Amino acid sequence: VLSAFEENIVFFYSPTDIAEINVAEGRRIRLGGLVEEGSVKKAGGAVVNFRVTDLTTVIAVTYKGLLPDLFSEGQGVVAEGALQGGVFRADEVLAKHDETYMPPEVQDALEKAGHPGAKKGSE
Repeated sequence: VLSAFEENIVFFYSPTDIAEINVAEGRRIRLGGLVEEGSVKKAGGAVVNFRVTDLTTVIAVTYKGLLPDLFSEGQGVVAEGALQGGVFRADEVLAKHDETYMPPEVQDALEKAGHPGAKKGSE
C-alpha cells in the first residue's frame, strides 16, 4: 500500500527548488511560479512554450493543449508534468482563478524567494 501511495504522490516545486534539488527526469511533479513576461511563444500544433519563474530561477516549459482562459504573462501558474532534457514538459496547466487569488504553493515559493509583493494576492 505504501509503495502504491508513494508512486502516486505528486510533489510541488518552485523553479529554485528544481535547480537546488536533484529532481529525477521523468518523475511527475508540479511546478509553480509566475509566467515570465515576454516568454510565451506559440510553436504551432497547439504547442506553447513559456518560462516559469519564482523571480530567482527560471524553468522552460512546453505544453501541448489549450491553456486556461486566465493564463497570462506575469500571473501565477501551476503546471503538472515532468522534466525531460532540462525542459519541463507539462501535460496540465492551471492558472489563477481571479485577480487576487494565487495558488498557496506559488505564494509560498515567491515569499521564499523574497518577492516584495508576494503576500498581496493571498488575502
